[in-house]
Amino acid sequence: MAADVTGDREVILVMVEGKARITGAGQDWGELGERMNVFEKTPPHSLYLPNGSDWRAEATTDCTIAVCSAPGKGGHAARRIGPDGITLTARGKGTNTRHINNIAMEAEDYCDSLLVTEVFTPAGHWSSYPSHRHDEDDFPRITYLEETYYHRLNPASGFGIQRVYTDDGGLDETMAVSDGDVVLVPRGHHPCGAPYGFEMYYLNVMAGPLRKWRFVAAPEVEWIMERDA
Repeated sequence: MAADVTGDREVILVMVEGKARITGAGQDWGELGERMNVFEKTPPHSLYLPNGSDWRAEATTDCTIAVCSAPGKGGHAARRIGPDGITLTARGKGTNTRHINNIAMEAEDYCDSLLVTEVFTPAGHWSSYPSHRHDEDDFPRITYLEETYYHRLNPASGFGIQRVYTDDGGLDETMAVSDGDVVLVPRGHHPCGAPYGFEMYYLNVMAGPLRKWRFVAAPEVEWIMERDA
């Protein structure tokens, strides 16, 4: 069982795997969750809770619940998100192809700050690529969004690769990510790759002062963006 109070933050609870009975914001939301393995790729059950809410989740099966949070303004009501209205969608070309479950992106006006999506990257493919950044507040050219990646691998014994780097090299870290790892992207570009034989999932959580996703490509990959536009 898990319980918490959102305080001055809004929260999206994402049922990554398994099922749980959840109460929150003064309501009983019943049992949420359907897929028992994240790599089923079916749309997730999620719950949005505004700031100032208390919540409690009691597992009814083995389950993984992602607690996504960011500063809230109290501008939206608690609500269920999905699975209805979420469709697995392909993005990219060739070995840059991946598949997306958008939970609460810009087109969905559910939140004050949060942007949340799931990405499934086939074995041997790249994702969050061509490399791009969103670390300046200069809308509409670019928006400032901090970001986290929660990674899962199939088989779980595998690994993926994620690089986080800035144009000036002040930040340049390349990590081997294991099943269950979380990568923080405070700034810079952040591509990741799945080796042959291992499928990669990540839950992508972004938040910033303006809830819009605008990015700038890394100089070395601008030609790819132009070619594939």
